[in-house]
Amino acid sequence: MKSHIILGAILGFLVGAGFSLAQECSWSTAVWRACVAALVVALLTRWWSRIWLQSLGDAIRQRRHAQANPPAKTKAVAKT
Repeated sequence: MKSHIILGAILGFLVGAGFSLAQECSWSTAVWRACVAALVVALLTRWWSRIWLQSLGDAIRQRRHAQANPPAKTKAVAKT
């Protein structure tokens, strides 16, 4: 999960700096905005990676459970 947060912070910093410099802001303003963007994107990446890893774990558990307990064969019920 740390690698996801670091990747999000780097991407946020680059995007924040890029947009700030595209608006022709001073370097100090661009760095300040880039730091804030890095924090926000890192937090969003942390939230997203937690959900993603939980979903991945659930899928693995469901697959193991389905392999361990194959569905029982049943006769088709006639509709009345």
